[in-house]
Amino acid sequence: MIVKDVYLDCLRFEESALAHCIHHLLAEKKISLDDDISKIDLVQADHQKVRELIQNNVLGIHKVGIYSLKMNQKEFVFIFAGSKQEAIQFYTKTFHQTPLNCHEYSLDFQLARGNDVISFRDMRKEFESIPAIAGCFDRMY
Repeated sequence: MIVKDVYLDCLRFEESALAHCIHHLLAEKKISLDDDISKIDLVQADHQKVRELIQNNVLGIHKVGIYSLKMNQKEFVFIFAGSKQEAIQFYTKTFHQTPLNCHEYSLDFQLARGNDVISFRDMRKEFESIPAIAGCFDRMY
């Protein structure tokens, strides 16, 4: 595997710290995109500069998760949000009640939508702003 693949995976999976570290090492020409990943030596990074890159979010990474919030014994709502707390606040503001619980799901979890299957990661691309309601689920007993 080459550095470019790892870097792209970091961006795709929103691994901010590693992405910014690779970005720094690339900028300092300590590695190149075509190098084997074994060339990535995090000790070579100036950790103060990497910390500043992360704080300034130069790569524009905004981690988003998917949360299931229980409305009642049968109904759940899925919300894209930056944190569990943000999901609960958005739910409370939207539905004027506190959820019974809140659990984070994997963005790679797949669900049926119509005749197709879609992951939450792919569904997230359909939303321009976060937090947002991804959908509701009614559990049949």
